[in-house]
Amino acid sequence: MTTLLRSNLAKSLISSTAKPSKVASVAVRCLATSSSTPSSSSLPPVALAHLRPVQGFVGAIGNTPLIRLNKLSQETGCDILGKAEFMQPGGSVKDRAALFVVKDAEEKGLIKPGGTVVEGTAGNTGIGLAHVCRSRGYKCVIYMPNTQSQEKIDLLRMLGAEVHPVPAVAFDNPENYNHQARRHAERLENAVWTNQFDNTANRRAHIETTGPEIWDQTDGGKLDGFICATGTGGTLAGITRYLKDRSEGRIQCWLADPPGSVLHSYIQSGGKLMEREGGSITEGIGQGRVTDNLAQEVSLLDSSLSIRDEDSIEMVYRLLDEEGIYVGASSALNVVAAREMAKKMGKGKTIVTILCDGAYRYQARLFSRKWLESKGLVGAIPDHLKKYIVLE
Repeated sequence: MTTLLRSNLAKSLISSTAKPSKVASVAVRCLATSSSTPSSSSLPPVALAHLRPVQGFVGAIGNTPLIRLNKLSQETGCDILGKAEFMQPGGSVKDRAALFVVKDAEEKGLIKPGGTVVEGTAGNTGIGLAHVCRSRGYKCVIYMPNTQSQEKIDLLRMLGAEVHPVPAVAFDNPENYNHQARRHAERLENAVWTNQFDNTANRRAHIETTGPEIWDQTDGGKLDGFICATGTGGTLAGITRYLKDRSEGRIQCWLADPPGSVLHSYIQSGGKLMEREGGSITEGIGQGRVTDNLAQEVSLLDSSLSIRDEDSIEMVYRLLDEEGIYVGASSALNVVAAREMAKKMGKGKTIVTILCDGAYRYQARLFSRKWLESKGLVGAIPDHLKKYIVLE
């Protein structure tokens, strides 16, 4: 790139807005200081990670963009930012946990080449594991509740995993999908049950990757709040630990909870665990107990919010219509929670949440009139957004 071209492009970036954004400012610095590619000193670590080829599938895990949700930011007077985990190579935030629990098994000598990885999962960790296992030469066996979407089950099988959908029963039932996965691994030679709910390598994934990325992407921790829902507890616990440590406790970290989960009441009651009642349209989040991953950091959480299914389904459609972002119900719940956190904290704040995965894994439900009617949710979708209900 010639000096003249770099100069003209830099000028155009500056003139395109009266107040250059941080992104534009970085671009200008890069153009002004490099004769070919941006210098490493002028780019944040997340951007640097994409400058050169990575090592296989696992090398592509992490370093996802942080997206400003413009409409909701304008409504609240805050910056509401979503970590675009739907852009992971396996399609969800669970790629991070999948890689770390496999690496943990390898480091501990629990699995050898050609072995089998067994997990109990609502879907996304299984999909991440199926990808990681193929890239590392392992077989993959997944036990999951038979309440999960057919899209997830089909994708797991297409990725080469052996899938066992089983009746959805409580964790204290020996037929719970997690216990069945453990017993399956115990019957095999050279096999490991990765135990994502209580294996704290899951939490470590977010202490070592997601948390630092959010810190760097907000210009060195210029955020006021973080909130997301939790299933295994790894994402919320790991990010909370990192942000609390780096900010010396300044950043508020809250939990978002769907109907049917006990974690909101657990936090609000100061640690009293209630019986689980009801359910939610969301998949992979909500819990009837405090997992080992979450137990590590639950005392660091500042507050919690309970989010209705009606608000989550409306946000699925709003994000598609207003932002062009096609995400699932758990991501939408996180965004609703971020909006509510912003309102409670006041204008001028920066709030970060997780966009867990895309809607492709749930579209036969979320955009089906018949399914929405069966859940009593059609009325929760504003009339001008009902045009997206395209499936019968």
